[in-house]
Amino acid sequence: MGSWLSIWLNELGAKVVGYALPPYTNKDNFVVAKLKEKIISITGDIRDFNILYKTFKKYKPEIIVHLAAQPLVRRSYKMPKETYDVNVGGTINVFEAFRNVNESRVLINITTDKCYENVESIKGYCEEDRLGGYDPYSSSKACSELVTSAYRNSFFKNFTSQEQKIVSSVRSGNVIGGGDWQEDRLIPDCMLALLNNQEIIIRNPNAIRPWQYVLELIRGILMLAKKMWDGDTKFSGAWNFGPGKDDLFSVQQIVEKILQNLGKGNYSVQSKKEPNDFHETQILILDCLKANKYLDWGSILTINETIGFLCDWYMEENINYDFNVQQINKYLKKIR
Repeated sequence: MGSWLSIWLNELGAKVVGYALPPYTNKDNFVVAKLKEKIISITGDIRDFNILYKTFKKYKPEIIVHLAAQPLVRRSYKMPKETYDVNVGGTINVFEAFRNVNESRVLINITTDKCYENVESIKGYCEEDRLGGYDPYSSSKACSELVTSAYRNSFFKNFTSQEQKIVSSVRSGNVIGGGDWQEDRLIPDCMLALLNNQEIIIRNPNAIRPWQYVLELIRGILMLAKKMWDGDTKFSGAWNFGPGKDDLFSVQQIVEKILQNLGKGNYSVQSKKEPNDFHETQILILDCLKANKYLDWGSILTINETIGFLCDWYMEENINYDFNVQQINKYLKKIR
């Protein structure tokens, strides 16, 4: 998601500084869009406070969107310590750097819908609901939310208006979009299988997720950042960003829509549970009334339009910076 946010901000004329690990693969959007030529790119680990803090002190970022994470549930079972080190310790490092650089005024911590204590509810989780986490990934993101709340309450409530620092967190749905090649994710798994003329294998066909196109979320982040930058403290706090309750689909339905869009491919459901398979939530729904009411934000794409954007990106043979900009402009036309 960081590459899409960087491209959008760059097109708006912002001075963008990115801090991240090296790209996961040469097919990553960061690589194919040649973003290193467009923004200031620092290669670093969020767990390394010294390098992170030096970066803050050198570039004095005014608005920080904290996206760095170990984002995979399956990996969190295999590497729980790494997951907590990155998602909790890394978040603390970001807050410490933010706290000690005067020019830094706005911080948005991007977490996940999985930070809620999941009770398989069909009503949708709102920002006031209990945090939790069955697995190390979900739990680590709930911890990241607690860190956010603690720093907000402890350090960012008694500033004058001239030096006000405002902190919020964003709990997003299942973000999907071009450029993601991480393992054990539905969209990359589907696209890799299709590009290699292989059958798509799905593990949990009936699981319902709040699928959300990446640019829908970024639009919400930018709207929230603007309100926070203007100094309105009521925009501090937690925010859900996800699709409407009528736009919820199962894993199997998403796969079928991808195949329908492309007019090719096939899939099968994993016939039996493997011994090492991990627990997966069956129903996950967000209540986004707060963002609808106070930010006038809501998803604008239908699921078929979202799938169209996805397929256009992954099937394009010449991905570059301009192609990404074209997708952003195409999306913006839907708003206007």
